[in-house]
Amino acid sequence: MRGRIVKGIGGFYYVHCGAAGEGAPRDRELYECRAKGIFRKDNRRPLVGDEVEMDVLDEEKKNGSISELLPRRSVLIRPAVANVDQALVIFAVARPKPNFNLLDRFLIMMAQQGLESIICFNKTDIDEDGNGEDYGRIYGGCGYRTLGVSAKTGEGMDSLRELLRGKTTSVAGPSGVGKSSIINCLQPDIVMETGEISDKIQRGKHTTRHSELIALEKDTYILDTPGFSSLGLFDLEKGQLAAYYPEFTDYEKYCRYSGCAHIGERDCGVKDAVAEGKISRMRYENYCLLYRELDYIQPGGTKAKQASKNYRAGKK
Repeated sequence: MRGRIVKGIGGFYYVHCGAAGEGAPRDRELYECRAKGIFRKDNRRPLVGDEVEMDVLDEEKKNGSISELLPRRSVLIRPAVANVDQALVIFAVARPKPNFNLLDRFLIMMAQQGLESIICFNKTDIDEDGNGEDYGRIYGGCGYRTLGVSAKTGEGMDSLRELLRGKTTSVAGPSGVGKSSIINCLQPDIVMETGEISDKIQRGKHTTRHSELIALEKDTYILDTPGFSSLGLFDLEKGQLAAYYPEFTDYEKYCRYSGCAHIGERDCGVKDAVAEGKISRMRYENYCLLYRELDYIQPGGTKAKQASKNYRAGKK
């Protein structure tokens, strides 16, 4: 029998064996499975999102054994999932106030893994100052698809459904922005736990504790993942960072120096564009912060140079 892994917990994999994408998974369509030992021997691990071949061991109890992993279209490292087509990055316009440095990190991480991102700004119902429109203009001007929604009132949910239709979408974002509430709106049959916002730190409580694939309609899945409050940049050289800021491209030809970092150089087309309001200053400042972070942590960077200096001075 062929199916798709929708959840994995403690060595058990839950396989949806209904016709692909026809409605939300029901108990009668879900089989609790173990993976055959050959996968461990071959250093292969089933992932949420994998399409698999399964042997039914007990039809009444819905138990089975995963016998084969079918070829993957794509694999993400964080979260570790397979066969994802795009990313939906969700932030709130307020409560909690959006952390744009973290948003840029998400966008970079998804781009590194070959995924296009849709940016969703939730909680438009409490956006008294209209900040969501400004956020949409900033990121829309960088080439990203953006939309504002309200999980509370339903605003924008029809547009969101259209963007998700026919694809498997990984949902990402920090805690407290309303990811589970949006998923509840998209799929009424799946009622996910939602969390309150901490008044003290304006940060959401984690309500998603594992990655789970949810069928919305035919050939349409969303993958809910645990929220993040921080995110490091992995396997990225500082000189590669500018490529993940697509709005820089049109202005880099005006830089005086080849390989310009757009930080301290003179005659920099990117910095001139920032001064003229053609590039978002907020986005540029995030770029500078991330560049300095990469410079600090990489071999030959600030951290390594300081360690070498301390060693030569006899310090531990």
